[in-house]
Formats: sequence, structure tokens, C-alpha cells
Amino acid sequence: MSAPAPILPPARIGIIGGGQLGRMTAQKAKRLGFQVVVLDPYPQAPAGQLADHQIVGSFTDPERIRELVEQCALATYDIEHIDAEALQQLESEGHAIRPSGKLLALVQDKLRQRDLYAKAGLPQPEYVQCDEPGAEAFEKFGYPLVQKSRKGGYDGRGVAIIKSPEDLPNLLPVPSLLERKVDIEKELAVVVARGLDGSIAAYPLVEMEVDPEANLLDLLLAPARVHPDVAKRAEEIAIAVVEALGGAGVFGVELFLSTDGELLVNEVAPRPHNSGHFTYEATMTSQFEQHLRAVAGLPLGSTHQYLPAAMVNLLGAPGESGPAAYEGVDEALAVPGALVHIYGKAETRPFRKMGHVTVMNEDLQAARAAAIEIRDKIRIYAQKEESGE
Repeated sequence: MSAPAPILPPARIGIIGGGQLGRMTAQKAKRLGFQVVVLDPYPQAPAGQLADHQIVGSFTDPERIRELVEQCALATYDIEHIDAEALQQLESEGHAIRPSGKLLALVQDKLRQRDLYAKAGLPQPEYVQCDEPGAEAFEKFGYPLVQKSRKGGYDGRGVAIIKSPEDLPNLLPVPSLLERKVDIEKELAVVVARGLDGSIAAYPLVEMEVDPEANLLDLLLAPARVHPDVAKRAEEIAIAVVEALGGAGVFGVELFLSTDGELLVNEVAPRPHNSGHFTYEATMTSQFEQHLRAVAGLPLGSTHQYLPAAMVNLLGAPGESGPAAYEGVDEALAVPGALVHIYGKAETRPFRKMGHVTVMNEDLQAARAAAIEIRDKIRIYAQKEESGE
């Protein structure tokens, strides 16, 4: 069966989700000449600020989803927490939604993800289904373990690390899966694009350092500091994951490198991913443009990386909630090779992703040091209301 005809500018592309991923996708869509419509519950969302039109509404509201899809030649998304049934209904009526609602429904369920990868023979942690989490189920599986809610988790939410019975008060009282806790040497990721024609393009393997307090990506290094054989194997696994999922788009494939040298699949996001932010400037084709190319049926672009890069997330300061204000941006811009992204979110909250900075340098360690320096310079806080007295 031949691939559908490509969707060309000035066609209208709909993005369900108006956060930073949608914003950077919209920026690339506008450069290519597409029109952009965004659905997001917050007026003037980061992507909505740049779009031709924003629909204000919930990702789980079938009527608002239909409103977006029916006025666009193609719809995609920057978040998984969408009414997948509504997408599938619209697809059955002939609307183009990529990746598909069926694929999204599978990814929304972490157990179904694991079962798919097991069927494909992909390496991953030992796991079992756990519909009734508790001492008996945990004891049977064995400590230490990681409990993951089947649905709804993201950015560390919906995950509990249970090392012993003393951690039972931390369990999640929802249908879950239990995974064997892996002794991790490095957390890695590969962004993989798959076109409508089945073509594949993979970006360089990256390593991620996670903020233990926020449980979010703090620092990313591209390329990862691993042996070339490990990088090659990681790319092969990531491509196999995406082939097992099928569909078109960009996929962020998270991997563990265990202390005994084993590569294991962690999770997959069917959209541009935080681990691919560095590609905005550091590669010939960013993950955001690549996603558009893939879902629109256009040729995939080169993933060549110009220079080593380090990326840091800019998070809202602890204890700060309210209208966002920034300090230190001017100092960050004075650092050679620093590229600052501020997402335009009106409100800051503790550990909310408010921006990121990528530093490119021929020396990866120098880029890392500069990125850490910049992260420590920029503070995102809540503006204090001026007293009328």
C-alpha cells in the first residue's frame, strides 16, 4: 500500500497541546509555511502565542478536539494525556491524525507498552501486572521494585520506588505494573523519526542527568559519553522500539544502561521529547521539524549534529508560584555558545519547566560546565504584587 500524498504548505496543521513542545513545533511549522491551530486549556499558551489560532479547551473534551481536527488538514499532539477514543473516532471519519489514536491509546498504558516490547523481544526490566498494589503483591514480586501506574504518569509522577516494606506507605493505590529496580549507570535516550513510508532517521544517543528532587531532566549531554558499541546498540534498540509501535512521527525512546552494561528500554513518548531539545540548533534538522516532516508525509531530514551540546532545563524556583519573572538571562546570553529558550508561560510554579538553554562547544565537557554555570545564574521566581499603600 502506497503512502498517502504529502501535506504541503500552506495547509493548516493542528497541535493538541500548547506547551513548549507545541511552541517549538509551531515555530518550525511557520518557517515551512504551514498555518497552525493549537488546542490548550490555557489562553495564550506558549504555542498559542505563535499560532494562527488557539482553541481554548481541554485535551479530554471530544467537542474541542473535533473543532480543531475538522479545521485542519492534519492533527498531531505534544502531550499524551488526550482523549484517544475521540481521536480514533475522528480517524474513522477520514481525518488525518498522526501518530494515530490507536498508537496513542497503547502508549497511554504502560503495561501495554511493556507487553508490546516483550512480544518484539526487546530488552527491558522484568515486570508483572499488578491490579491491586499492596504488601502481598510486592512481597511476591520481590524488593526492591519500581511501581508504575498504568495510566496518567509523566515527569516522575505515577512512579513509586519501593525498596522494602518500610516504603509501603508510598505505594500508588491504582492499577499498576511492577518492575525490577535496575542499578543504573546512565539514563540514555534516542529520538527516532519514522515517516509515512516507513523511512527511519535516528538522532545521536544522549545521556540524561535527572534532578532527584524534581524528578525531572536537569542536564543533557549530546552525544552520550559511552563506548561507540553501546551507542550503536542503543540506536538499534530504539529503532526496533519504533518499528514495533509503527505509525509516523518522532518518538523519544528512553533507555537504561545498567551497571553491568545491559541496555534496557524504559519508556517511549510518541512526540518530540525533552531529550531532543538540543536538536533545535545543534542538528541539521530539529526534532520539531522532523516530526512535522514525518506526520505530513514529507522526506525526513538529516540528523547530523554540528557540535557537541549540553542542555539544561530552566525550572521554576522552589517555593515560588505566581506571575513569572526572570533574572540572570542577560548573564546567560553573555556565555559564548549559549542559546536561551524562554517558553512564555505566564505563571511559574516550583520545578515547572519554564525554559531551557543549549550550549554548543567543540569540547563536550566545556559545554557541560557552561550549561551548569548558566543554570545557576538564571532564577525564575514569582513577581510580588506591589502594595497600594
